[in-house]
Amino acid sequence: MNTQVEASASVFDVVKQVFSVIFVVAGVAAFYYFSEVLLLYRVLGLVVVGLVVVGMVLTTGMGRNVWAFVLESKQEVRKVVWPTREETVRTTLLVFAMVFVVGLILWLLDMFLFWGVRLLTGQGG
Repeated sequence: MNTQVEASASVFDVVKQVFSVIFVVAGVAAFYYFSEVLLLYRVLGLVVVGLVVVGMVLTTGMGRNVWAFVLESKQEVRKVVWPTREETVRTTLLVFAMVFVVGLILWLLDMFLFWGVRLLTGQGG
């Protein structure tokens, strides 16, 4: 009996998801079909269709799982120990310096390899 209830719930979820896609396609089609209407109204219509679609998707099992994930993610972000401004600036400057040093080393390596290849092929002087 329990599996039948879950199966019927998943059928309703699929129907909601299909209607969500249909509403999005219809909203975009209406946006271009009513091109003579002021752009503000067309954008507001798209926003309303988007909100309806999001509301419809959030009532499905997958939508509830996604919403639970978002809420749990917010809790995890609150637990993060963020670096101070001084640590951030110091780390950023260190990254810039290392990128410059590695770029310089690669440029010198490329220059010497190019010089060596030109010398070996007889094109250098």
